[in-house]
Amino acid sequence: MAAAGAGGDGGSEAGSGDSVGDCYDQADKRKMGYPANLKESPFKYLVEPLECSPDKMFFNISKLQASDYDALPYCIRVVLESVVRNCDGVLVKQEDAMNVLKWKTNRECQEVPFLPARVVLQDFTGIPAMVDFAAMRDAVKKLDKDPAFVNPACPTDLIADHSLQLDFTKCSAAQSVPGAAFIDLHRPPSKLSPAKSVPSKTQCRGQSGCKGACDSRASSRNSREQIENTPMLCPFHLQPIPEPEAALKSLEIEFNRNKERLQFFKHLRQADVSGKFVEFFGEGVLQLSVADRTTIANMCPEYGALVAFFPVDQVTLSHLQQTGVAEHRLRTFEAYLKAVKLLREEKCITTPQYSKVLEINLNTIVPYVSGPKRPQDRVSVTDMKKDFEACLSEKVGLRGFQIPAEKQKTEVAVTYGNSEYLLSHGCVLTTAVISCTNNCNPSVMLTAGLLAKKAVEAGLKVKPYIKTSLSPGSGMVTHYLTASGVLPFLNQLGFDIIGYGCSRCVGNINPLPEEIVTAIKEGDLVACGIFSGTKHFEGSRCSCVRANYLASPPLVVAYALAGTVNIDLQTDALGDNAKGEKIFLRDIWPSREEVLQVEEHLVIPSMFKDLKVKIEKQNTRWNLLDAPESTLFPWDQRSTYIRSPPFFNKLEKVPTALQPIEKAHVLLYLEDSITTDHISPAGSIPRTSPAAKYLTQRNLIPREFNSYGARRGNDAVMTRGTFANMKLFNKLIGKMGPKTIHFPTGQMLDVFEAAELYQKADIPLIIIAGKKYGSGNSRDWAAKGPFLLGVRAVIAESYEKIHKDQLVGIGIAPLQFLPGDSAVSLGLSGKEQYSLHIPANLVPGETLEVKTSSGKLFRVIAAFNNETEFEFYKHGGILSYVARKYL
Repeated sequence: MAAAGAGGDGGSEAGSGDSVGDCYDQADKRKMGYPANLKESPFKYLVEPLECSPDKMFFNISKLQASDYDALPYCIRVVLESVVRNCDGVLVKQEDAMNVLKWKTNRECQEVPFLPARVVLQDFTGIPAMVDFAAMRDAVKKLDKDPAFVNPACPTDLIADHSLQLDFTKCSAAQSVPGAAFIDLHRPPSKLSPAKSVPSKTQCRGQSGCKGACDSRASSRNSREQIENTPMLCPFHLQPIPEPEAALKSLEIEFNRNKERLQFFKHLRQADVSGKFVEFFGEGVLQLSVADRTTIANMCPEYGALVAFFPVDQVTLSHLQQTGVAEHRLRTFEAYLKAVKLLREEKCITTPQYSKVLEINLNTIVPYVSGPKRPQDRVSVTDMKKDFEACLSEKVGLRGFQIPAEKQKTEVAVTYGNSEYLLSHGCVLTTAVISCTNNCNPSVMLTAGLLAKKAVEAGLKVKPYIKTSLSPGSGMVTHYLTASGVLPFLNQLGFDIIGYGCSRCVGNINPLPEEIVTAIKEGDLVACGIFSGTKHFEGSRCSCVRANYLASPPLVVAYALAGTVNIDLQTDALGDNAKGEKIFLRDIWPSREEVLQVEEHLVIPSMFKDLKVKIEKQNTRWNLLDAPESTLFPWDQRSTYIRSPPFFNKLEKVPTALQPIEKAHVLLYLEDSITTDHISPAGSIPRTSPAAKYLTQRNLIPREFNSYGARRGNDAVMTRGTFANMKLFNKLIGKMGPKTIHFPTGQMLDVFEAAELYQKADIPLIIIAGKKYGSGNSRDWAAKGPFLLGVRAVIAESYEKIHKDQLVGIGIAPLQFLPGDSAVSLGLSGKEQYSLHIPANLVPGETLEVKTSSGKLFRVIAAFNNETEFEFYKHGGILSYVARKYL
């Protein structure tokens, strides 16, 4: 908590610096950017003792021009507190605080340095970050500086929750084993201070906000962004609004009552909250549990918000008490929040002022699933059957499969496990109940468990060829599923616990049974998968499962029982029992009263305390991993998981002058909505891919390839996997697939192979794209991969903000077509060569001239947000910038 510990050095003026839930010492805090001496702060006059604990000092920011402060949205107050607390006149200046305070009346974009108090990483982003730190230490050592100074700039927790491969289902023998990457990495990174690692058998990062591992005031996505974009400084841009409709930098959402998440997120997307601060208020918020709020906040990447914020209120405090926070700490926390007016009370005297208020009446919301190809495409459960049939007929694209009318009733007989079944369009082949980012609520998991119990008691079964799995987000979920007595019933339906972490969303799944795959291909059937995860980009799991839907955990169980999505759950039976009686979903759906009763009796404080003990002591395999003392990382040349990346190979103390981009070829010519999954897939490694060839050369067999996600610490694999998504559509070849044209030879090659030839000839590369380039989840390799392929710039119509920032952070220039322009309107074929010059004194937002080999000239916007970003770019990216700071 940023409440206490005004940043002093332990002297009498600043107090002890103790804070609620703080587990880091004062030395670590100074590394975070706290002023070394409180006397340096221009805001020292705001420091005062906490009334209930006079030994604890804090910055009372509520006294900073009180009338202006009272009008601030709560999320802006949090930013202001960070700026005031870290103000040292150098990195953070006094005028930065004034810019935050006057955020709505200022007419110019204001750059505000924001130093996060803590960072929570999952392994997909955390492993590359730790590998980068290890490589940075090597680089600093080569330039005769002490590598021990290279550390994360703030307390960091790395949670192993994505290194989970699903190889076996419908059995209880599966165990959670540390991934090979962690066995390789669990050595010197333990000496990165202040960094900690959390094993995979305890909890998932998506649940950490509910389980006490991270700061409850920020979403996990926000924390993840800090370390990926820069370990030292992450600027927030508070852009004042000349007109209310121009942009939404702080947005209120009024809740009324109940909710259904997918439709709720639709409202936020339609409001265009991309890159904005979103704050929630209203009487309905009081009816949302902390788990519900965490779900909505953690899903902010899905609706594009930079921050999704629920101010702390009495519900939050009750949750902290339930999860075992000591009473004296809770009292201190509440007293601090009241003192600085960060405790949200609906009947406050002054209502915060917002750019725009969006009211969502949750009474109008009905249950939805998302699919069949994109998470933003919603389908009402009542319309599922009709919608799926429409998708069969629709032309191949974002929703359709273009199945001829005469083949839409095709059935294929298949023998599996000595029984015969009929497969048809809409048949469900793979299902997963996952309690991670968007389902970290005990009520939804208990609903799924109670539904399974009633289904078994009613005589229903799941067909044996359907791959089923249960991936709890933490040991807490296993606790209450076991205590409630529903886990055995989930097991009977095939939903056995396979481990703790992500499996299906990132494609960590072994192939389906051969006889099932053969039948699907024989009938050209559109088979389906149902998951309670966060994303389902086409082709990220099994190539023969073409339709994928996101659904709540109980709906996953329901569709697994039905065995098809071509069903109306309101009117059609799920199946027959042994007596031949039809069983409907309404017959087995648990009431809200049943769920609440179980939750209130079983989700108790002792469980949270037990989980904390397990995290620290009881994962035997994790604790037995060798972690020898070492400042430099002892790279194992035999490892195919961890490899020293080449980002610092040419690092010099002073950056070289910017070089013009001359006669660059187009590596890829892409359409709208290219996602980070298209750029850097996280799923399985195809056997004929460049990454597979690399692993085969190192004597690995296909069964050992694992996934791109598991090998994010190996740049050789990840570079070969860049743009390796089978669903990538490149206009240069006119069809889907990870291929492109190598223009000097005219060959159609894998993207990696073409880029390799270009680099050998010292030919720079660019990418041309449409709107919303880089949408989807934040992935560092979606920027690192293109950089290592030799891409110098991307020219797109628009960007997803985080991905654009990551391009800058790795040293790729983000260029944007002028409004109204596009590659199509300018008549660009992508076959031309492109030249442009980026001046060293460039002003962010300046237009630059691009010259093509065909004689065409056009202008683009240098889409840097501010001078700091351009400074990163001139250094060749943030990694080089930070390394030079250590020098």
